[in-house]
Amino acid sequence: LKAEKAGVKAILGCEVYMAQGSRLEKDQDKPFHLVLLAKDNTGYKNLIKMISSSYLEGFYKRPRIDRELLAANAEGLIGLSACLAGEIPYHLKQNDHENARKAALWYRETLGEDNFFFEIQKNGLPEQEIVNKGLITLSKELGIDLLATNDCHYLRESDKEAHEILLCIQTGTTMNDPNRFQFRGDGYWFRSPEQMREDFKDIPEAVTNTRAVAERCNVTFDTSAVLLPRIKTKNGLLPRDILKDMAWKGLESRLGKKPDDEYSARMERELEIIIKMKYSSYFLIVEDFISYAKKNNIPVGPGRGSAAGSLVAYSLGITELDPIRYGLLFERFLNPERVSMPDIDVDFCRDKRIEVIRHVQEKYGRDHVAQIITFGTMAARAVIRDVSRAIDYPYNDADKLAKLVPDTIGIKLKDAIAKEPELKRLYKDDEQVKKILDIGMRLEGITRHASTHAAGVVIAPEPITNYTPLYKAPNDEAVTTQFDMGSVERIGLIKFDFLGLKTLTVIAKCIEYLKEEGTELVIEQIPLDDKTTYDFLGSGKTTGVFQLESDGMKDILIKMQPSHFEDIIALVALYRPGPIGSGMIDDFINRKKDGKEIEYDFPILKETLDETYGVILYQEQVMSIANSLAGFSLGQADLLRKAMGKKIAAVMDEQREKFVDGAVANGHDQRKSAALFELISKFAE
Repeated sequence: LKAEKAGVKAILGCEVYMAQGSRLEKDQDKPFHLVLLAKDNTGYKNLIKMISSSYLEGFYKRPRIDRELLAANAEGLIGLSACLAGEIPYHLKQNDHENARKAALWYRETLGEDNFFFEIQKNGLPEQEIVNKGLITLSKELGIDLLATNDCHYLRESDKEAHEILLCIQTGTTMNDPNRFQFRGDGYWFRSPEQMREDFKDIPEAVTNTRAVAERCNVTFDTSAVLLPRIKTKNGLLPRDILKDMAWKGLESRLGKKPDDEYSARMERELEIIIKMKYSSYFLIVEDFISYAKKNNIPVGPGRGSAAGSLVAYSLGITELDPIRYGLLFERFLNPERVSMPDIDVDFCRDKRIEVIRHVQEKYGRDHVAQIITFGTMAARAVIRDVSRAIDYPYNDADKLAKLVPDTIGIKLKDAIAKEPELKRLYKDDEQVKKILDIGMRLEGITRHASTHAAGVVIAPEPITNYTPLYKAPNDEAVTTQFDMGSVERIGLIKFDFLGLKTLTVIAKCIEYLKEEGTELVIEQIPLDDKTTYDFLGSGKTTGVFQLESDGMKDILIKMQPSHFEDIIALVALYRPGPIGSGMIDDFINRKKDGKEIEYDFPILKETLDETYGVILYQEQVMSIANSLAGFSLGQADLLRKAMGKKIAAVMDEQREKFVDGAVANGHDQRKSAALFELISKFAE
């Protein structure tokens, strides 16, 4: 999609490994290479199926397909004979013209008359010249067209050394090792059209055919679809009808009575938005697996994140927090003015999380469910150490150099050099360091391994291989998508977060041990106004208490002396870099202890900020202020909240103007309104 926006045509394909025998057997012979390109969406789906099968069925040392699989999924594909490791080049290298001919005829018959081509390359290798001559002869004999390609492994000619070092990193060798793995020949960069025309000037039709094949490859993605899993309903009821019924019954059960006007109005508004956005099924799916966990004695978290702002989620038992009691806003979770998928993070006992995933697999079909892949990349510090090792730079010096990179999440080497004076000096004055950092900047961000995302699970309406290829590591049970989380969501698949939380496991074991000693404890019935507990928290003896156990947090607990649950909520919100650095924590503690009436420039803010002693602590407070003072709808207020998170100057300027204009239109002072917006902006830091 990014390529399309940049005016570059994306050609989707894969260089696959073709087993010499059956993919289902451990074949000791090396598999051949074969290039498969998707002509259309049918070809793309067939390619996905084969790649998935190569991992799930055909993996032996590497993922493999075979002739049987290709024959069953050949529609919509174009095949190329590949590099020197292809089946036909292999036979030609052996001077086995007859087997090369047989293989070529099989591929043409399987893929179709005009869908198989001979790849010819120019890389300076003597055996490539032998293969090229053989392919040209076969082309004339069989009428299979030639295609000019380049075995491309890096972008620019100047990347050659960086690529050699990358090979050393991958194989655990160094540049000084005479036996290290390296590419023979030359020209493994992305050559220009002019270079390709010059290289193949004696066979110009091969270059013309390359262009013609590129023009035939046209795969499209529909990113507008929302691919919600299909759920079975009884008596022909629609998911929305089931959701309504369950939500109203659940709310009455929660409250122990008929809901009053405030709860009824909130419920009706939420249900209207959920149904309008077509997310009824999503709520029913989440309710089902949470209900399964609770029925099967699998500890589940009480809910967190923006989903805690949903009264429907509370009524269904998805969360355990009454959003009206805690002033939580539904629009922060689902905003009709900002269409996005709902995202409910659900915590499960770490030891039993897999049981919930298995339940989902059984309910929706194993071929409809997969976990999500995540890729480990070469980050700034790691790439310094890797490159240093590959060029035999002393370990201690490399370690010191790596530690000069600022401890900032996601920092790039370029930014590290600009930020850290000593790193900047070494880059300027030390040739070896300059080489390490220059190579590092070229290799930085390259994927070094794949693993399973800690939480993400996809449930698809059809077999998941209709949308994304699957991956399975040789020594791991988990089957994952080959698309990462962002790509999975962009093609419309729905991600559900199943987090394994150690704290829930600890709590479950504590309850179990207490029960063995004759004490029954029900977590949901623990009172939140127990003075002894608050005195204990105020003593700072909170080792092992979730989110309250760091040294910094203990210090603040001692200073604050919390006396009710809202203080604990505030404390967790305050303990972030922005509030710590700005003095907000001291303001909050001093105002709490002072007990004086807070004076507000806008009396309308009293209701929103009184519980936090006039300090803006929560995103909901920002939304409420924008709503009550500046006339924003709650949906517009959520857009303001999102804009603050992204900190894009142009968007913030637009929001500032809108906020001040809205406040003035509501009869408030312009200067004070502008000052309040700056205070809100400070909170956003």
